[in-house]
Amino acid sequence: MKNWNWEVGKRLVADVGKWKESWVWVEEPYASPDGEKIAAIVRTEDEMFNICVNGQAYENSFDKIWHLRFSPDNRLTAIVSDGEWTLAIDGETWENRFDFVWNTQFAKDGIAISVQSERKYFAAVNDTVWENGFSHIGDMTLSHDGQRAASVVQTVPLKEGEIVKFQQGCFSVAVNGEVWDRNFVNVWNPAFSHDNKRVAAEVRLNLYDYTIVVDGKAWDKTFSTVWAPQFSPADASVTAPVRIGGKWFLARDGEILWDKPFDQVWHHQYSPDGKNIAAIVCPQFGQWTVAINGIAWKHTFGDLVTDLVISPDGTRAACVGKDNGKWFVCVDGIVWGGQFDMAWQPVFSPDSRRVAAKVEKDGKYVILTDGVPLIEPVQALWTPTFSPDSSSILVRMIEDGKYYRRVC
Repeated sequence: MKNWNWEVGKRLVADVGKWKESWVWVEEPYASPDGEKIAAIVRTEDEMFNICVNGQAYENSFDKIWHLRFSPDNRLTAIVSDGEWTLAIDGETWENRFDFVWNTQFAKDGIAISVQSERKYFAAVNDTVWENGFSHIGDMTLSHDGQRAASVVQTVPLKEGEIVKFQQGCFSVAVNGEVWDRNFVNVWNPAFSHDNKRVAAEVRLNLYDYTIVVDGKAWDKTFSTVWAPQFSPADASVTAPVRIGGKWFLARDGEILWDKPFDQVWHHQYSPDGKNIAAIVCPQFGQWTVAINGIAWKHTFGDLVTDLVISPDGTRAACVGKDNGKWFVCVDGIVWGGQFDMAWQPVFSPDSRRVAAKVEKDGKYVILTDGVPLIEPVQALWTPTFSPDSSSILVRMIEDGKYYRRVC
């Protein structure tokens, strides 16, 4: 990001509104993280599909294109078909071809997809496919360094009605295609440790008992339900929300960490240094808020809380809340003024002092910074981005059919 253009000003990148004059149809546009490109899937007059970037199409067309996305390093990816499915990056396809492809994942130095080939399911990382295939694959995730993939896989063939076999356990976790040596009734949400060496997942041991498994070894204790585990950035411990006696707690390595009970605890996450943990909680039925290290904010929302985020220094948190059908931005337990038709995940500045968020009202979009509008309402917006020194904000926006890159 330090190499992006952070000169304050507004620059026209492409007249997106005119694209419909050149193509049979134009799908939803996507802007690159650095704001320099805007792209969309387009259909040509010969019933083929292409990708238009800043008004120019690629040389190669395809039978079908979907799931257009920019990677964090501004590479444009898409799932494409030229008789067989594969992944295209900046218009160049992977060498491997598949019967079907989905679930593009990005990490620091890698891109992964879930694939099907010859009735077997695999993961492919950086165009390298697992050697072992499975009859089912789900919840694929990529390691932080982008070099390894883990996924829930079905290890035992199962026909309809084979209830006894199902209860004996037919699912496990495969890491780079190598399966744990234990099966479970169900498995969800595998997660990598921060050193990319270990994997944890939530599992169902039988019809009634749930726990967390790390590298194939289950916690000593079981619970009536568990949610997605997370590794601490500070040490080798694993935490997860667990349900005991109808109440939810946060547990670490099988032992209760937050001893205050909640009606719900989920989507927990660590500060970068691992010293603080935040989670979305329900202190009482129908009241949603955020808890930091087990202490809940006083302000609650009646509908839901989502898009929790912790500041880079780990001392602050923000979220989006919904109450009576309206959306709000809440930072450190304080709700910004104004209610909206929609609000998106807030963004902290690198120095953790400022917060920005995209909101929608009456069909128009605005960027708020610390609760104050940064720009006039526009036709479309993407998530704002702070400069590395926290002094500027990159705004990617469409105004009157034209896409602009603006630094405020």
